[in-house]
Amino acid sequence: MVFSSIEFLFYFLPVTLIGYYALKRWRKASNVFLSVMSLGFYAFGAPKFFPIMMASIVLNWLFGLWVDRVREDRKKAKLALTLMVVFNLGLLGVFKYLMFLMNSLNLWFSLRLPVPQITLPIGISFFTFQAMSYVIDVYRGQGKVQKNLVNVCLYISFFPQLIAGPIVRYQTVAEEIEGRRENLDDFIEGTVRFMRGLCKKMLLANNMGLLVDTAFRPDMLNSGNLSVVGAWLAACAYLMQVYYDFSGYSDMAIGLGRMFGFHFLENFTYPFICKSVSEFWSRWHISLGSWFRDYLYIPLGGSRVSKPRLVFNMLVVWTLTGLWHGAAWTYFLWGLGFGLFLVVERMTGMGKWMGRHPVGHFYALFVVVTITVMIRSDNVKAAGIFYASMFGLNGAPLFNGLTRAFLREYGLFLAAGVLFSLPVPEFLRDRLHVNPNLMKVAGGVALLALTFIAITYVAVGSYNPFIYFNF
Repeated sequence: MVFSSIEFLFYFLPVTLIGYYALKRWRKASNVFLSVMSLGFYAFGAPKFFPIMMASIVLNWLFGLWVDRVREDRKKAKLALTLMVVFNLGLLGVFKYLMFLMNSLNLWFSLRLPVPQITLPIGISFFTFQAMSYVIDVYRGQGKVQKNLVNVCLYISFFPQLIAGPIVRYQTVAEEIEGRRENLDDFIEGTVRFMRGLCKKMLLANNMGLLVDTAFRPDMLNSGNLSVVGAWLAACAYLMQVYYDFSGYSDMAIGLGRMFGFHFLENFTYPFICKSVSEFWSRWHISLGSWFRDYLYIPLGGSRVSKPRLVFNMLVVWTLTGLWHGAAWTYFLWGLGFGLFLVVERMTGMGKWMGRHPVGHFYALFVVVTITVMIRSDNVKAAGIFYASMFGLNGAPLFNGLTRAFLREYGLFLAAGVLFSLPVPEFLRDRLHVNPNLMKVAGGVALLALTFIAITYVAVGSYNPFIYFNF
């Protein structure tokens, strides 16, 4: 089940809201209800993976109890924490990376090892990282242990962020699991946020995806019909597709959480206004970046180490960030590519210099667009062919009829994608001094109209899951 579906919008969500608010006075009962509905949400879309998620919930609950009980004995506490990490990373390793590893070994060493056909459980990267966050925060004393299994289940399985994030840190919602206070203002704000996310997904991300799917088709790449301008249009469209797909999902998740009294942290803050690659990543998928920073980069020594060790720490974090997104060499190279640029910016001061000059915008977006092509490509060879078209290395024309068709069919969506990725409301309020009340009324009317259009897309559209479901 996805947020942008008839089943969710007109059946699951209304039933969940009515049932939850009927039980709102009884916190334990409302938590049980939310947990049951969240588990049902997951089971509806991935019934065969339901036991895996339940095993993750129960075992991490037990690890949390164990860590809390032996907290004063650092040796035992570290043993419990180590076993927790082994279990969770082992879960990810088997279901997400085993096939990739076996295929790579067969290729490198000309082996014929059997490759198990394993289907990736939906959302495993997200709920595994959240489960680890819970136990680590208990170990560090940054959140109190939950002795009630239902509360741990609610934290890990809560349906707004279960499948594709944002990665909710336990310490940020520990108090709200039992002590949240729902109110009308939060509910209205959450509803508006959800509507905004739905419009991003249905009106922008999905239409960008049509252009991208055409340009990245193998027959299109191999035919040489993709012009230089057409390749760049497709590359930019893919970056915007991912942005509106995932930031739209994050908006919906944050909005849904607010409806139920939870306050999730922001996951995107206008990443396309960045002037360096490091600034881009401080604005994009913030929850993942902060997770790797606090649970991997800092334990490795962070930046308070020698320069060679700092380079090592950064490259480890970024190659693992790439592999977290997907078990393929394209994702490895994507993460490594960003890691290398971040190292250069850090070691040379280029990032700070770019941040003070307008050219930084062009530099940062050029790097981000170019590297992101890698994860849309089916494999490294296909990425190479696409890059050849982007830079005119394969005899591709500068502009052709296909490019003209792209602009005719999708030009409006591309322009809207650029416009709405910028802080336009802030500009109107702070620079042009437009009346805030007028902006609120006009924005509300526009959002209602766009939401109606988005719902018509939902009603007549085909199944179109969010991109980050695959991660």
